[in-house]
Amino acid sequence: MRKKEKTEHSMVANMLYFMKLLFSVSPLLVIGECIWGIILTLPNKLISVLGIKMMLDIVESGERLYRLYYVVAAVAAFLIVSKLIAWLFREFIWNVEREKVYQRLNRKLYEKTISLDLESYDNPEFYNNFILTIESSSDSIQNMLGLVRMYIGNVISLITIGSILFVIDPVCLVIILVFVLSFLPLSKKIGRLQMDRRIDNTRFHRRSDYFQRVFYLQDYAKEVRMNNISPILMERYNDAANDVVENQRIYWVKISLLYFIQEFGIQILGFMFVLPLYLGYCVLVKKTLSAGDFVATFNGAYSVATSVNFLTVWALARFEEHGKMIEKYREFLKCGNNIHDGGTVAEKGEPKEIKIENLSFTYPNNDHQTLTDINLTIKPYEKIALVGYNGAGKTTLTNLLLRLYDATEGSISIGGEDIRDVTIGSHRDRFAAVFQDFQLFSCSVGENVALDLDPDEERVMKALGSSGFSKELPKGIDTEMLREFSDEGIMTSGGEAQKVAIARAFYKDCPYVILDEPSANLDPVAEYNLNQAMLEAAHDKTVIFISHRLSTTINADRIYVMENGRIIESGSHSELMKQNGTYSYMFNLQAEKYKQG
Repeated sequence: MRKKEKTEHSMVANMLYFMKLLFSVSPLLVIGECIWGIILTLPNKLISVLGIKMMLDIVESGERLYRLYYVVAAVAAFLIVSKLIAWLFREFIWNVEREKVYQRLNRKLYEKTISLDLESYDNPEFYNNFILTIESSSDSIQNMLGLVRMYIGNVISLITIGSILFVIDPVCLVIILVFVLSFLPLSKKIGRLQMDRRIDNTRFHRRSDYFQRVFYLQDYAKEVRMNNISPILMERYNDAANDVVENQRIYWVKISLLYFIQEFGIQILGFMFVLPLYLGYCVLVKKTLSAGDFVATFNGAYSVATSVNFLTVWALARFEEHGKMIEKYREFLKCGNNIHDGGTVAEKGEPKEIKIENLSFTYPNNDHQTLTDINLTIKPYEKIALVGYNGAGKTTLTNLLLRLYDATEGSISIGGEDIRDVTIGSHRDRFAAVFQDFQLFSCSVGENVALDLDPDEERVMKALGSSGFSKELPKGIDTEMLREFSDEGIMTSGGEAQKVAIARAFYKDCPYVILDEPSANLDPVAEYNLNQAMLEAAHDKTVIFISHRLSTTINADRIYVMENGRIIESGSHSELMKQNGTYSYMFNLQAEKYKQG
């Protein structure tokens, strides 16, 4: 069972980790984002403070008008240059570097995914985090970069504008900070409510999104049209949609009220009453400030307030949210495996004796044993069939043989060597496996069969012929399968797709073949032809196949009947029929159905 390591990191630690990771991939992107943030934020605020002040001071002093033109021209040039730099960075650097970051960080995730034990998928918490990490990685990168950009811009703006206000009149800066910081707890409360609203919205939207899938996915089309399920679906969808609306209403009332109190306190009481009174007193009575200082301070107050609110409330809430995602990302990359390499490399040559001794297995987070005390010996070149009812443990046994899981108790050895003593890659390379839930990939037919970048055309065509595949291939083995990347890709029926998967077993040069329900989607004729081809093509291999169609087991050298995780019968077809046990009952029952049909 996977041991969950507690690796909780602080928000700051997660941010620094992620920025370091991004910097290692693209220093230019990280540095550029910081500069971009300053360029996007600071110029407008400087103009609203210093630019306006300079213009008013010129007008108030009665200086020549042409100096005003110079100031306007300088401001315009400043804005144009800053916008141009931001545009050049975005168009010629940012887009390219961002894609590089996506590619390299996603590649890290995919490489880690390939190395994961299969039992990782059996842990619901880990699997949910795994899916969330994979699906949100690109969005997390972009959101994080944007947040850092805005944060750096606001930090520099706060320092710059705050320094200007301090020079003009320190008391003004104190008044601004007192009002902003006084209502900071309220801002944090608003931030928490917005976060809670986002979480609840996600939960409610997930329910309504389910019905969206039901109505537009082809998988549900027949059921929806052939049965009276539509009224139920519409009613449940309406309930889910109403929950979303009601949730928005509840939070809207709370957040709007707090926003009103905050805006009244800071904007009206602070910036529209107390600050103007003080500034007016300084301008009109004490005459320590000019009209330009008045406007600069007033505009600067708003700038400082927005920057402080952003840095202490909005940004921290977002950083905390992204920090949790980064924590999941770190956990995912750090998680270990329970299946480890052995010290030697397995030989691939001729098949050897496979011996399974006292084998028991329990799936993670499951108290009930799936396999109990399995003992069997498979001699080289034998054709072995595993049969039994659903849930008997047949597929689990082959998964253990492939080391997709490791046994809880007992051992599996090949040629007298425990399979845990050899490297995972060299062990699995000895096997060709066709799974019941096989998958075809959106690549060429040749690559689908060879599962390799450089398929051998002659071997691919021979393997397809042995599996009974007969669909026309306009471009030979270079014909694309599926239509993810090519409109000319071929689509196959379930039976033809299964033949492509079976061809993989014929193509691979290895001593052992495992076939899980190899004829499940085939008609009786295709099934018979496949059995003959399999016996002919695999004459020099050890074959283990699972089948519910017992007509495929007749020619097996030995049949093992499994029930409730145990082997209850074994022998050839004729021997088991004479025993008149479970196998005989199952075979006669199927034969009777065929006769009745």
